[in-house]
Amino acid sequence: MDAWYVWIGLAVVSATAFGVVSVLPSAAMPDASGSARTVDRVAASDHAAVGKHPLSNVDAVRIGTDSISLRGPGGTDHAAFGYGPITPVPTESALRSVLRGNPPKAVFETPGGFEKATERAREADPRWTETDRLVVRRVSWEGIDAVLVG
Repeated sequence: MDAWYVWIGLAVVSATAFGVVSVLPSAAMPDASGSARTVDRVAASDHAAVGKHPLSNVDAVRIGTDSISLRGPGGTDHAAFGYGPITPVPTESALRSVLRGNPPKAVFETPGGFEKATERAREADPRWTETDRLVVRRVSWEGIDAVLVG
């Protein structure tokens, strides 16, 4: 008579275990804090600096002036920057060329043009962008300092 209680208990435990395992994410959560640390290392530099951070398990990234969000198969993760504000670089901006290594004076006619481009980029609403790496560059040109992130 006591054996049927064991079978019912085993069935309940098995069903519960199956339910828990079926709702667990199949992929790891993206690590936004690692990306934020890369941005902070470059932003904290007293001189021109460049940093790169690979983005694994990431489908899209959203960069704001004070935080970063990563979205992937395992979910979405957010992290705030310790230094800032930074300048998120839109894909269609002339700042993209500066982020990739060109000096600002080769891309912009005046320091004022460079400053206006950074201000416009900071004012834009953050958007999700597909990428596999984060690039950070600290740039100074005639008194205008910017930390470009894209």
